[in-house]
Amino acid sequence: MTTLIEQLAAAKGIASEYVDAWGHPAQVSEESKAAMLGAMGYRVDDEVALTQQLEQEHRQHWLRALDPVMVVREGEPIVLELRLPIDFVNDTLSWQLALEQGGALSGQLTPVEGELVGVAEFEEMECQAYRVALAVQPELGYHQLTLLEEGNDEPLASMRLIVAPKACYKQAPIANGRKVWGPSVQLYCLRSRTNWGIGDFSDLGLLVERVAGWGAHFVGLNPIHALYPANPESASPYSPSSRRWLNLIYIDVEAVPEFQANAALKAEVASSSFQQQLASLRAKEYVDYSGVTAIKLPMLRQVFDQSPLSGTRLAAFESFVAAGGDSLQQQASFDAIQASLYAEGQNAWGWPVWPEALQDYHNAEVASWVAAHSQEVRFYLYLQFLADEQLAAADARAKAAGMVMGIYRDLAVGVSEGSTEIWANRELYCPKASVGAPPDILGPLGQNWGLPPMNPSQLFEAAYQPMVDMFRANMRSCGALRIDHVMALLRLWWVPPGASAAKGAYIYYPVDDLLGILALESHRNQCLLIGEDLGTVPEGIDVTLKENGVHSYKVFFFERSKEDGGYISPAHYTEQAMSALTTHDMPTLKGFWHCDDLALGKELGLYPDEAVLKTLYADRHQAKQSILDSLHGHGVISPNVSHDVNWVGMNTELNHGLQIHMSRGSCALFSTQLEDWLEMDKPVNVPGTSYEYPNWRRKLSADLEDLFESESLKALAARMSQARDEASR
Repeated sequence: MTTLIEQLAAAKGIASEYVDAWGHPAQVSEESKAAMLGAMGYRVDDEVALTQQLEQEHRQHWLRALDPVMVVREGEPIVLELRLPIDFVNDTLSWQLALEQGGALSGQLTPVEGELVGVAEFEEMECQAYRVALAVQPELGYHQLTLLEEGNDEPLASMRLIVAPKACYKQAPIANGRKVWGPSVQLYCLRSRTNWGIGDFSDLGLLVERVAGWGAHFVGLNPIHALYPANPESASPYSPSSRRWLNLIYIDVEAVPEFQANAALKAEVASSSFQQQLASLRAKEYVDYSGVTAIKLPMLRQVFDQSPLSGTRLAAFESFVAAGGDSLQQQASFDAIQASLYAEGQNAWGWPVWPEALQDYHNAEVASWVAAHSQEVRFYLYLQFLADEQLAAADARAKAAGMVMGIYRDLAVGVSEGSTEIWANRELYCPKASVGAPPDILGPLGQNWGLPPMNPSQLFEAAYQPMVDMFRANMRSCGALRIDHVMALLRLWWVPPGASAAKGAYIYYPVDDLLGILALESHRNQCLLIGEDLGTVPEGIDVTLKENGVHSYKVFFFERSKEDGGYISPAHYTEQAMSALTTHDMPTLKGFWHCDDLALGKELGLYPDEAVLKTLYADRHQAKQSILDSLHGHGVISPNVSHDVNWVGMNTELNHGLQIHMSRGSCALFSTQLEDWLEMDKPVNVPGTSYEYPNWRRKLSADLEDLFESESLKALAARMSQARDEASR
């Protein structure tokens, strides 16, 4: 059994060893490998059953003449691997390549004239595998290859052939060396005088216009994926219900044309009692997701019920629904069922706790439910239509304001356990495993993110369509896409069910194929790519990402010299990257400088060991002195600021000095944070906590309208723009 498990683990991309965060080789136990294989659906508890499974797989592989999909880069030769019974290998076979753009290419081949690369024998026959080149150069796109034998209309095999560009798209100015800056923001954090207690797509439109006027060329967002409208407190943007659809809470009700056309509803919203509720929601320091949802959704429902779509609006809606296909129907059905179950008083956080008949989208009972509640489902289709429309309007405002990139979106690494995606695509995921991270310096026990991973084998069987759909959906209405934990395209740390994250293992994915699809969609959608590549990065992947045109991610606080611990000058960062001072998972500049994150960590019980905390304080003190030395050395703060960190608190000059320091750097993109413009101290997220701290809820400390009245910030933006222009030369 041991040998069987080892062989199967190797075949399924389960790594036997890896280099840990301390740079030491680490081994993966047979127990962990067996747990991973079990999560993939293999009978690791029964040697006879497992042997039968493997024999069946082996047979299916050899009886399929072509793989389901092949990805090649533009200009590369197309070399097929053909697997055929020996009786066929001397025959002349015809092939046809149906091109995505229309038309077809065709030709003939004789397998035996290729290179023999494998043989398999079964009781009743022998099969041989040959490598055969096709003398064609189809253009970029998704094509379909069919293999035919003479006199038989039934194809021997068919395969999806994806021809991809060599690298991802870059806007011409950026490709030509233009260096730009822009703020990154958690959309829900935005305050304004008009929103309903949470940042919305209209706030986003206002933000892009105003910062564009100050010289910014992009605005970065948190993931805006669909969450759970009926369970609004499940608010983490990194634990979505679907990565293809949008978070409905960001709809601006008052910008909806059907609302604007309804005098009665406008009067209701204008009433003093309604305005009082809105004022109360706006005034809160933290987003009240339940309160916002309780006022937005019923009003949107009234809009839907009382102002039916007509004419061009109806046509646009029907077109959107048709284009959304099954995936959109799944999302709307899920949201409608969940809302209905909650209304009945049930705990309905996700499909695993729903009535059994409703636990799988493909069940007949679900179809019956949807048919009986068509208006509820249509309501959620309508909300997705509105969200898509409003995001597109915000991006149009960015482009109209002259931004080189416009909005950049963020793609989360997975979906949560109770999500729409898993409810409707169970075979694609491995719900018995979870994605996480191995032990490292900051997390000695490792991390379990509670996100079931996709099964690489099933992804291949689906000819990568789920990835095509996901990339395409996330490149809508934006000029760049940040991929959270971009290493997921190469490998993911799977954690077995009920085990600690330390018992996990890396599972490898077809990185070259996935990067090819990413590049193709990137060009089609004119979308630049940023890969969040922080943490433990395996050797060579940085080169692969660079060659594929994916921008790296450089965070100032992490970019330190191995020799003396000093901070590397941003002028020495790689050009094909986005730089930042800090991120949503880190303290703000003020919080970092005043060690608020360490005090908060102690308060939340993240450092049970006083000795560890003492070391962290000592390291922070040394880091701050190094930062001060670096800023003085680069002349971005005045001599009036002491050279001794013991006498320097975080103030506006130091804050702005850090931002100018980064603006002078060599990275193509520099992302600043509005929290740091406002000199805020509280973080938006504290990793390692779920209920101990109000993650994903802390708002900005000023309304957008007031932020843009600040002469100090206007001057900072002008200095940043000038520094970026000088760095471009």
